[in-house]
Amino acid sequence: MFYRLSLLALICCVTGFASVREITPQSFEKEIRTGKVLVDFYGPWCGPCKRLSPVLDQVAEEMKGKVEIVKVNIDKAPDLTDQYSVRGVPTVILFENGKEKGRFVGFHDKSAVKRFIETGKS
Repeated sequence: MFYRLSLLALICCVTGFASVREITPQSFEKEIRTGKVLVDFYGPWCGPCKRLSPVLDQVAEEMKGKVEIVKVNIDKAPDLTDQYSVRGVPTVILFENGKEKGRFVGFHDKSAVKRFIETGKS
């Protein structure tokens, strides 16, 4: 088992696997300031959030260089949750150069997420 995990970690590092990073409320404004950034507001206890997570990982890899995908744990960021009117999870917000371009709530498949990133519409 350890060998398989080590091999997977090595492959991810060598291929430049784009991963979805969790960010903190303290770094939020800096993270969304430039470029296209997709923010997943999620709860670790949320079923649809758990289903969306691997979809976002795939999209991050396929759209590497076009969009940065990050996530925010709503349990650790109540002020951000209020500031951005997050009422349900997952809430996914697309920012471009610090400005909100669109949002969706709930699970979306990979093609819908990619289309949302390209158009700002779900």
